Amino acid sequence: MMFFRPEAKAALWRWREVLVAAALALLGLWWIIGPGRLLAVPGWALVLGGAALCFVGVQRARFRGTGDGPGAVQVDEGQISYFGPLTGGVVAVQALERLTLDASLKPAHWRLDAPGQAAVFIPVNAAGSDALFDAFARLPGLRTERMLAELRSGKGHTVVIWERKPLRPAHTLLH
Repeated sequence: MMFFRPEAKAALWRWREVLVAAALALLGLWWIIGPGRLLAVPGWALVLGGAALCFVGVQRARFRGTGDGPGAVQVDEGQISYFGPLTGGVVAVQALERLTLDASLKPAHWRLDAPGQAAVFIPVNAAGSDALFDAFARLPGLRTERMLAELRSGKGHTVVIWERKPLRPAHTLLH
């Protein structure tokens, strides 16, 4: 017997870190204002931990897609693998030279460029694509908020999200 509609269950699962963070913060507040203030110090620790988890959870929830797109993504020990119906590829996170969001394709695709191999295109809604958030977060200098804003902007063009060595002069902007 199912108590939740599939859509509601998917929405709750998408925001799971935020829900856990809210529960931790509420428990911490309960301990702070509880009888005798015996648990005030651990309560403040829970509130701070809940706030940090909430911040990360909101970013992850904004990144997650539906997971019903073509192909499957697997991230294992710093290696991103994509197995699609027509294409696929494997690239090491440390070998990445450029990360691009190509919104001109339907659905939008991540383009992963590494030297000496063909670019790997991964649909943003591929199964397991939520694991890419942690892989991309390891890239030095990646601006997560900018990546999330471009992902949700709906603009139909290609945007370079991150590159190891810029190919443009330092005074030139990306946008």
